[in-house]
Amino acid sequence: MSGLGLGMGQRMDYRQEQKLSRRMILSMKVLLLPITDLLDRVQEELQENPFLEQNDTRPVEVEIPEGGEVEFNPDGILKHDESGDAEFARLDELNADWSDHFDAENRPSRGAIDDLGDRKLDVMQNIAESPLSLHEHLAEQLGFLELTKSESDLVRFVISHLDDNGYLLRHDPDSPKQLQSFSTEELTQSYAKRDVAPDEMESAIRVVQSLDPAGVGARDVKECLILQVTDETPHADLVRALISNHLEDVAYNRLPLVQKRTGFSLDAIQEAIEELRKLDPKPGGVFAAENTRYIVPDIIVERTDTDEFDIRLTDDWLPSVRLSKRYIGVVKDRSQPKAARDTLKEKLQAANWLLSAIEQRRATLIKVTRAIINHQREFLDKGPEFIHPLKMEQIAELVGVHVTTVSRAVDDKWVQTPRGLFPLRRFFGGGTTNQQTGEDVAWETIRRKLLEIIAAEDKKAPLSDEDIMAKFIEAGLKIARRTVTKYREALKIPSSRQRREWTGE
Repeated sequence: MSGLGLGMGQRMDYRQEQKLSRRMILSMKVLLLPITDLLDRVQEELQENPFLEQNDTRPVEVEIPEGGEVEFNPDGILKHDESGDAEFARLDELNADWSDHFDAENRPSRGAIDDLGDRKLDVMQNIAESPLSLHEHLAEQLGFLELTKSESDLVRFVISHLDDNGYLLRHDPDSPKQLQSFSTEELTQSYAKRDVAPDEMESAIRVVQSLDPAGVGARDVKECLILQVTDETPHADLVRALISNHLEDVAYNRLPLVQKRTGFSLDAIQEAIEELRKLDPKPGGVFAAENTRYIVPDIIVERTDTDEFDIRLTDDWLPSVRLSKRYIGVVKDRSQPKAARDTLKEKLQAANWLLSAIEQRRATLIKVTRAIINHQREFLDKGPEFIHPLKMEQIAELVGVHVTTVSRAVDDKWVQTPRGLFPLRRFFGGGTTNQQTGEDVAWETIRRKLLEIIAAEDKKAPLSDEDIMAKFIEAGLKIARRTVTKYREALKIPSSRQRREWTGE
């Protein structure tokens, strides 16, 4: 009997552990969601879960059965134990006495749910409509050309083979990470509507290359740039020569070599390079949907009259939801099929977990943001150059949660501050120590110092990375040359050779 009892106990512990694990996963997922995605999740649950309804009062209320935890205190200390954050672990068991914990109101009406959607529309009303894709933009222009139906079909076929940057490129089947251009022969052979000759396909390609934006339909970068040069382009012949024969020399600032091989003066070459820089190597990129990203902050930090900072969540338009008793009678009614009652119990449990997870998300974001702002007060008071080194472990210790909870809380979250809109992760980063003052210096400050040093250098004799390292040491900031190189490259600052300005003297 004792062995049987132990086995049953182990099975109960396992079920309890599984239940805790599922709830923890939901809580972590909700914590990860930015505010717009959280709204979508709540809308979906309101429509699918019969135990959830929209509440007219705020903030979010979680009605907890007897035996559950006391009302959540957002100003209290978040605890952490071996199984995770203790306040993520709520409502382990459903209470058998339902009637004391649910009101008699029905699910929200269709109008209420529509109103919920309107709230999101109100917030997103300034977002522009999705622009035309590159392919749609090119196809629209065909109506202004004198093409037969057959010719138009062929041109549209070519357009359909352009990549997002506007090139006639595809992935190499033998090396998927490599790109190779579509040859005229390949396009000719793959056109299925009728038999076409290679010169007819080439004519269709030239039509595409004549469309806006200039440079589309090219097979490589050189062809793309050449297509953008017109007879009206200043130094057009020299620009074409640079594109055809000296792109690498221009990239590495080998202007004396270009001068020797072309016979043009340095002044003319530099003027031609300025025209070259106006050309777009990715003409179709402006139409890529991913280039436009609209950000809705999750947190707003505002300075108060007492020169402190008020922290609030931007969830005014997130509906307040609560538990409803629509199907409580069915759950309690033993005459109903057990399968139906079990399904409803699962729904009720899921509703409870979701409400708890939303509450936990709000409290965690507020606590984590408050701790970050307290640490980075100088950043808000004086500017980005006064940001301090900060690790997530520090915030986790201050708030009383695991570091992974901090990481999830700041992931893909944005905060609106008096200094501008920033991702919460922007406030984290390592640093070094000022040897002269003993103060910690954030890497953000190092980057700004690097820009300052390079801006002040003599462009006729620019500083090498080793020279820049010496400048940092003079300022009391001991960093390695490889660190200078890493940050210079991250800031897309060319090497000293490439930064050198040549003169005709």
